[in-house]
Amino acid sequence: MSGPTCLLEAARGVLTAGPPQDKTAAARRAAALLAAGADLGEPSRFAPPATPARPEKPRLAPPGEVPRRRLGSEAGRAALLHAIAHIEFNAIDLAFDMTARFAGEIARLGLDARAFAADWIGVGDDEARHFGMIADRLTTLGTAYGDLPAHNGLWEAAEATAGNLAARLAVAPLVLEARGLDVTPDMIERLRGAGDEESAAILTVIYEDEIGHVACGRRWFNHVCDALGRAPAEEFRTLRAKYFKVTKFDDSIIVLVLALSTLWSYIRR
Repeated sequence: MSGPTCLLEAARGVLTAGPPQDKTAAARRAAALLAAGADLGEPSRFAPPATPARPEKPRLAPPGEVPRRRLGSEAGRAALLHAIAHIEFNAIDLAFDMTARFAGEIARLGLDARAFAADWIGVGDDEARHFGMIADRLTTLGTAYGDLPAHNGLWEAAEATAGNLAARLAVAPLVLEARGLDVTPDMIERLRGAGDEESAAILTVIYEDEIGHVACGRRWFNHVCDALGRAPAEEFRTLRAKYFKVTKFDDSIIVLVLALSTLWSYIRR
């Protein structure tokens, strides 16, 4: 069977691939199509599935049932990395769902839908690479992705914002990834303190890439707000309050990460 010929077909292909090796391979195909200059495709032909395909494992459980162990033990570090692998696996689907679900709306707003797809395919390709790095590291620790239970909170946030482009941009990159950036430096230091430089180095790569992902989300959130005639700061507060409950402490985190993402945008120019 021939492969996808346009970006939206490739994005949908990622979402319909279940096994991790198939999903990451589909993400690489999408990135290769993008690099080759493929057309966007017709959004109405390649609508995303309501729920992306997933492997049989890991078993999804409430957050309280997901194992948490001290990083001084190999089992503890494996549990941490398994949780991160699950986040990265979900993040692949989040990026490609963003592409397939909202490219048509971006076009209707008069914005560049192919540029939108290109940015989120790039993010999704990063997430697939991150997942592969963590999965390989888990193997060296005697564990595989799926061996431990995981929770489904990240995708539940995606489901809550499936009908609102601005809300998805506000919640996925500007809240969830922003909160991840806040905790990652501490995890890196704790891994180094435990003598696990390999895992710390992987998280450092992920951290640096995720700053760019938050910047991408902020850029498109601003574009969408401008097209809708809404003030980005006020719209962000409204959507965050409606779709994601945060504390005052989280507010300070988000302000810090948005500042970092602005700096990143200037650096990448």
